[in-house]
Amino acid sequence: MSSRRSRQSSAGSSRISDDQIIDLVSKLQQLLPEIRTRRSNKASASKVLQETCNYIRNLNREVDDLSDRLSQLLSTIDADSPEAAIIRSLLM
Repeated sequence: MSSRRSRQSSAGSSRISDDQIIDLVSKLQQLLPEIRTRRSNKASASKVLQETCNYIRNLNREVDDLSDRLSQLLSTIDADSPEAAIIRSLLM
């Protein structure tokens, strides 16, 4: 069975065309700083998806690090201060 047939049969009613996939990969490519800054406009779909996963992992790490830093900052200031209220709102 060809990959196109298997993709269509496994997708059921939510079929996506090759053109839609190309468009979505192109949109992802434009969002990724690592790929966007390169001179070449063409990157393989595989490379774009790998870079997307790496970028999301890095963003998650940054969010975790910033949350930890805010928590540490919150522990060093008066819990009833306006600054503490702002930090708590950022952690929510």
